Amino acid sequence: MTDERDTAERARIVSAEAPTATGLRRRLQRVAATPLAAAQQGFNDAVLRLVDAVSRRVDDATARATAAERRVAELEERLLRLERRPASAAPSTVAPQARANAVPDYFGFESRMRGSTDDVRERQRPYVDRLRDAAPVLDLGSGRGELLALLRDAGVEASGADANADMVAFARGEGLDVEQQSAHDALAARADGSLGAVTALQLLEHLPPGDIIALLELAHAKLRPGGLLIAETIDPSSTAALRNYFADLTHAQPLVPETLELLVRGAGFQESETISLNDSLDYAIVAVA
Repeated sequence: MTDERDTAERARIVSAEAPTATGLRRRLQRVAATPLAAAQQGFNDAVLRLVDAVSRRVDDATARATAAERRVAELEERLLRLERRPASAAPSTVAPQARANAVPDYFGFESRMRGSTDDVRERQRPYVDRLRDAAPVLDLGSGRGELLALLRDAGVEASGADANADMVAFARGEGLDVEQQSAHDALAARADGSLGAVTALQLLEHLPPGDIIALLELAHAKLRPGGLLIAETIDPSSTAALRNYFADLTHAQPLVPETLELLVRGAGFQESETISLNDSLDYAIVAVA
C-alpha cells in the first residue's frame, strides 16, 4: 500500500507551467493555467483525503471482522466443551501444582489467549515429521488434542494425558485417546523403555522446578533408546514473550533455553537441539534418549 500511496502523492502535484515554455509564452501560460492548476490541485487533494478515509474504514472493518471470526470460533469451541462434558462430574483438574485452579474456566481462558484449535494445530504441524517414526507417542498436557489429531491424520500411534477435565472431554469428542491424568501419573503408568516419543508442549512453565526435573527424569526412563523428547515452552528471554507468560495465572516457572537444556541433559538425555518458534516467542528442546 505504501508504494501506491507514494505514487498518488507524486501524481497529485499539478504545475501551471509547461516545462519547455520560455519567455512571454511561459508567462501567458502561467496566467491562463494557474486557476486550472489550482482547481486540479484542490481536486487531487480532496480525492486523496477521501481515499485515505475509505482505506482507514476498510482497515477498521477488516480488523472488526477478524476479531468477530475469532470470537465465533472461540464460542463454538466452548459450546462443544459443554456438550462433551460427561454426565458424571469429574474433578476440574488433577494437576498437583498449587496454582492449577487459579483460573475457574481454564478451557475458555485457553480458547481466548492461545487461539483456536486450527491456529494451534498449524503451529504444531512441524512436529509431525519429527514424530512420524517415533510411535508410540505420549503427549503430556495434550489440551484440546491438536497435536494428537495431527498425528492421527499422519497414521502415527499416539495418546494423550491432560489434567483438565474439559480439555479431556473436548479431545475425546474428537475421537482421540486421552486420559485425565497429571503428566507425572501418565508417565509413571507406562513401562520403562516403552515409548518412542514424549511431547510436552506449553506444559513445563506450569510446573515448579522440582516437578520439572522429576518429569524429565521420568520421560527419560520411559523412552526407549533413541526415543525423542519434545518440550515446547515460552521463551522469557524475549520481552514480547513475557507478556504471554504473565498473562496465564497458572504459570509457575519461566525457563530460558539454556536452563531447560541443562535440565534435559541432567535427566540423562545425550543429544539436544534448541529450536526458535513463532517469531522467537516460544522455543522447543528436541532431545534424544
